[in-house]
Amino acid sequence: MSEIAHNADDDSAPERRPAWKMSGGLVSALPIIVLLILGFVGPMVLVLIYSFMPRGSFSIRKAPSIGNYVDIIEQDFYLSFGWSLFLALITVVILLAICYPLALAIKRVSGRRANLLTLIIVAPLFVAENIRLQGWVLFLDKKGVLDGGLNALFGLGTGSLVNNVPSVIFGIVYIYLPFMLFPILLGLANVPQDAREAANDLGASRWRVFRDIELPLAMPGIMIGGMLCFVISLGAFSEAKFLGKGVIVTIAQDIESAFTFGQNWPRGSALSVILIVIAGSAVFLAMRRINLERMLAKR
Repeated sequence: MSEIAHNADDDSAPERRPAWKMSGGLVSALPIIVLLILGFVGPMVLVLIYSFMPRGSFSIRKAPSIGNYVDIIEQDFYLSFGWSLFLALITVVILLAICYPLALAIKRVSGRRANLLTLIIVAPLFVAENIRLQGWVLFLDKKGVLDGGLNALFGLGTGSLVNNVPSVIFGIVYIYLPFMLFPILLGLANVPQDAREAANDLGASRWRVFRDIELPLAMPGIMIGGMLCFVISLGAFSEAKFLGKGVIVTIAQDIESAFTFGQNWPRGSALSVILIVIAGSAVFLAMRRINLERMLAKR
């Protein structure tokens, strides 16, 4: 009897898994975890270590130093950071002014027209950024398509419309417009049509509906688009190189120069660390104000 009771207790007892055995979800996520470590965390740590190496060093086995950060403060790198911050901020403002009305227009049309608008906006993404920017240079530069065509047809010319700050801003806005537009579309999807109609029935003005209903509910999408465009515009490189042609120097250009022509990896790493801190701070502040769970919830 005791043996039967003992066997019954063994059968009813829950099966214990070894403490070291990983769950199925963790095992499935291992490739992604390894990829993130090797492709993201590893390089970031290496850049951080290099930023404290002596000037011009190609090894991480030397005594750490803050000399690179001192050089950045003492020299005129603040100009590059200033230009990058200015370009990022003005780009976000312009994109908001363009993309919000455009998102409303896309949301209000349906069927083939909406698909056509989306295709027109997305199509340039299938062409490399540098090729698109070079195309604008050929179109806007002196004796280019625009200047040469007007001269041939009317005897009038525009001269060069590149090599200036507005052309750089235009290039950044043009390249990153989809990255602002689609998050705003996602945000506007959170605004129920019933709320708009109820407000209109109660006599609310168009401005009141926008201020009290549309804007608060669409704000998560606007914040995501603004954050995304700010971060990628902060590291803009090709726009200043192709359309600016040296009229301004961004921090991304200084980083590229330090790693290549200057052969000063520690300085390039220190500049990169500062840029990452600025971008990371912007992301952190924005994410504190975004409720992704509410935004992505099904209605």
